[in-house]
Amino acid sequence: MCNACGSDNTKSDATVTTSGSSAPGTRTYVVSGMTCTHCVASVREEVGEVAGVEVLDVDLASGRLVVSGEAADSQDAIRAAVEAAGYSVAPS
Repeated sequence: MCNACGSDNTKSDATVTTSGSSAPGTRTYVVSGMTCTHCVASVREEVGEVAGVEVLDVDLASGRLVVSGEAADSQDAIRAAVEAAGYSVAPS
């Protein structure tokens, strides 16, 4: 069981990628607290809702969130989305 989200899905080798068109900018963030695929899916869902996110990659093993699109440098919007999922984030 995941201590962060309470999910029974604790597979630790997850990378979730959402594809999109080529993006004008890319930014990498470090997400703290993700421990399972459910955590990754929660971050992916919230960040995917941010206007201007065209491509996002969430890597559980490294804790990296890579965002491409017009929202890539919208640190406040990205931070708010990650925090809404229940995690903390910092630019890499």
